[in-house]
Amino acid sequence: MNIRTLSLAALAVCCALPLHAKTFRWSSASDIPTLDIHSQNNALGNGVHAAIYESLVYYNSKSFKIEPMLATAWKQVSPTHMQFTLREGVKFSDGSALTAEDVKFSIERAMAKTSNYHVFTQGIDRVEAGAGSIDIHTKSPNPVLLNQLTELRIMSKAWAEKNNSTQPKDIKTKEESFAHRNAMGSGPFMVKEWQPDQRLVLVDNPNWWGHAAKAKPGNVTEIVYSPIKSEATRMAALLSGQVDLVLDPTPQDLQRVQANKALKVVTGPENRTIFFGMDQHRDELPGSNIKGKNPLKDQRVRQALYQAIDIDAIHKVVMRGQSQNTGTLIAPQVAGWTKRADQRYPFNLAAAQKLLADAGYKDGFEVDFACPNNRYIADERICQAVAAMWSKIGVRAKLRTLPLVTYFPMIQRYEASIYMLGWGVPTFDALYSLQSLVRSVGAGGDGNYNVGRYSNPQMDALIERIKVEVDQKRRLELIEQALILEHQDVSHLPLHNQVIPWAMKSNVDVTHRADNRLDWRLITVK
Repeated sequence: MNIRTLSLAALAVCCALPLHAKTFRWSSASDIPTLDIHSQNNALGNGVHAAIYESLVYYNSKSFKIEPMLATAWKQVSPTHMQFTLREGVKFSDGSALTAEDVKFSIERAMAKTSNYHVFTQGIDRVEAGAGSIDIHTKSPNPVLLNQLTELRIMSKAWAEKNNSTQPKDIKTKEESFAHRNAMGSGPFMVKEWQPDQRLVLVDNPNWWGHAAKAKPGNVTEIVYSPIKSEATRMAALLSGQVDLVLDPTPQDLQRVQANKALKVVTGPENRTIFFGMDQHRDELPGSNIKGKNPLKDQRVRQALYQAIDIDAIHKVVMRGQSQNTGTLIAPQVAGWTKRADQRYPFNLAAAQKLLADAGYKDGFEVDFACPNNRYIADERICQAVAAMWSKIGVRAKLRTLPLVTYFPMIQRYEASIYMLGWGVPTFDALYSLQSLVRSVGAGGDGNYNVGRYSNPQMDALIERIKVEVDQKRRLELIEQALILEHQDVSHLPLHNQVIPWAMKSNVDVTHRADNRLDWRLITVK
């Protein structure tokens, strides 16, 4: 379905809303990067996609236990074979039936070369479509297959073929496909309009199976999303009543929101860790005054940068207490986190200066420093503060900030020397982070966001064991070993886990999720 022209029949259904129908208007700093569900693995986009498309299984928003979605049951046939029974009577928003062939096609599409979802298909060998069932065969035992499947949403094979979208859009290029700007899924909502960086409108999908099953206790029938980059403008939109919810309110405005009886704040920790990555691959850093070598390849330099960051000052001044300092790459909600692995190198300028001198850079050096300016809470201000801290040890970071839509393709092309990244964990398992961030870049999702190209054979071997270890106790021990090795190598510079406050009108009821994702089925506007 072309999002610019809904059919007259669908439009009639959409416009003939019941009396209790409600419109939900919300905002955050950035727009979704694409409507293609297998193109760019972006948390904001994934959350919006979940309103339009569905996966075999999904997380319950209150218990975070895996529950049926397009699959109603599953069984482990063998250690490398899982069979899923598909829900009967599911239709896409154009009225066509969802079949096992659509599921097989979609999982294979997520495995395509241009897909950025290989981390969710890792370990899958082949998919077989049956009569009302799907069989997934893995190359070896996969202890987190169900977790991975929560993010593999299902697309109509016929729709993709008709619209020349059988392959995902490649995020590293500017080429577009029909599925980039258009969508047709089986979820509770469908796309009415998308004007990138301006407005996304979703409306009730009359063909959704969940209506008959009463799977949507909320009363929202239209969702209007307005990305607003300016913090002041975004908060003004909430205070004036133009939007019902702001997903990323500024820390300095929270007190004002809480003092307003017409508004409220719902808060909780997110399973997202904010950190810096560093180019540890190039022999010479572009734009640096150091020629013929790369200072970031030296562990002492990386540790110096780490110990020059006053994380308590960032927590208190920049984040206004709305952060959780961390010494590792995963948050406490993620399976595999341990207190032993979550230890920071202490802030110590003298130690940092000695480390730089020992590495041969007593006068410091110049380095490119890239950050997003509309993706994470206070992202640009954090980077400005850190650049000032590094200047005290002679490291002159040349800060450049970019919007989300251009920032992520840029770092994926390995064009940043030091970069900021915030990594949420949709599988709630440490393998997702370890494989994506510290596994050497390779096939099948390995190192898909290791854009500093850190590489350690010992780390790779640990991750390969974690992928297939089914003994939970032993698996957690291996994860801890990997996290401690990452700390010793200083592969990244961890900052904090985000604490996510959502600011909204007092007549809005939502369920706060640790993945910073709204459950569209549960939203109620009174």
